[in-house]
Amino acid sequence: MTEPARFDAIRTERLVMRRWLESDRTPFAVLNADPQTLRFFPQTLDRAASDAMIDRIEMLFDQQGYGLWALEVAQTGEFIGFTGLNPMPDGVPGAGGLEAGWRLAMPAWHHGYATEAARAALAVAFDGIGLDEIWSMTAVLNEPSQAVMRRLGLTETARFNHPRVPAGHPLQPHVTYHRSRSQAS
Repeated sequence: MTEPARFDAIRTERLVMRRWLESDRTPFAVLNADPQTLRFFPQTLDRAASDAMIDRIEMLFDQQGYGLWALEVAQTGEFIGFTGLNPMPDGVPGAGGLEAGWRLAMPAWHHGYATEAARAALAVAFDGIGLDEIWSMTAVLNEPSQAVMRRLGLTETARFNHPRVPAGHPLQPHVTYHRSRSQAS
């Protein structure tokens, strides 16, 4: 059996996308506990859930060679969140494919970091692992993330009620964006 290609670290002009460190756990837990940062998610995460998320991300890195990279500002080494590639969940448009996703701490918003890092993730998706398509999804109310998706050249393909968000919750309506390899620039 052939080992998967490894993409443990990627550097962009201003950012380092890398595997997770123990020292990322505390700032990631702070990010996940902040109701303003997670305002487009049904709930915040406690420390145990945040740590479990890192453990799942690292397990996927070990299995597939890529995933949701911890994101830091290259100049300072400051941890600011994550950006990367993650399996689309069952029951949503694009299920079975890979999603480009991101979650950044509030002080990192409005600096272009999500777009910069997501472009690097798309390069891994299309040029590194040879995907034919990439997906992204968010709550319909999350206009900032949809703006990033559009800047990445993804186009809206479907609106749906997310099966993991409680019925009637304002964040249940979701939107899926898509881009194929032929659309890659």
